[in-house]
Amino acid sequence: MFKKILVVEDFESASISVQKALKDLKISEEDADFVYYCDAAFELFKKSMAENDPYDLLITDLSFVPDYKIQNLKSGKQLISEIRSISPDLKILVFSGEKRAQKIRFLFDDLKINGFVSKGRMDVKDLKKAINTIYKDQKYLSQENLVHIRKNHAIELTTVQYNLLKLLSEGVFQKDVPQYLKQKNIKPNSLSSIEKIISQLKVTFQAKNNEQLIAICKDLGVL
Repeated sequence: MFKKILVVEDFESASISVQKALKDLKISEEDADFVYYCDAAFELFKKSMAENDPYDLLITDLSFVPDYKIQNLKSGKQLISEIRSISPDLKILVFSGEKRAQKIRFLFDDLKINGFVSKGRMDVKDLKKAINTIYKDQKYLSQENLVHIRKNHAIELTTVQYNLLKLLSEGVFQKDVPQYLKQKNIKPNSLSSIEKIISQLKVTFQAKNNEQLIAICKDLGVL
């Protein structure tokens, strides 16, 4: 299990949920540092790197209420971006009230977070699931957000995403997809781009393989 955790949260009620989850997972209080500000969190993180004793999990909110302290990093998104620039492999779990599907997808696709949990009635249970899942090198998205993203994603597919999924559903092998896309003048159409798009779609829909991805998309009416 994780041995050194950095928690960035400015609301006591949310911090209590994280503390409860860590306690239930038998993670010692001494193994977790709680801070209220993103600037303070980034300084702690850089210090741990300099001392060759880095954190192995970051749990952070996205929004922080401004107060009398002037901050350079004003959001969890900014903090994640800065930390990713010096520690690309760090496991990151976002614990937030954010509900917008596009914003959550951005966190996974662009900031490469490992998990997202919504604040709410069942957040302690979800936090425990998320931490265990991330520890096993898997990504986690709470069920509530997964359903919401699936519903919204259906109307947000790009041309290349739709055509890629359609070709796969018709039995075209992944390695042959670039040829079909080139014939239709659809870009990007390189094999590496196709592999990246498929990987992102699997994360979004929590599909383990192409077959499951197609099945989910058909159930949602995407195809």
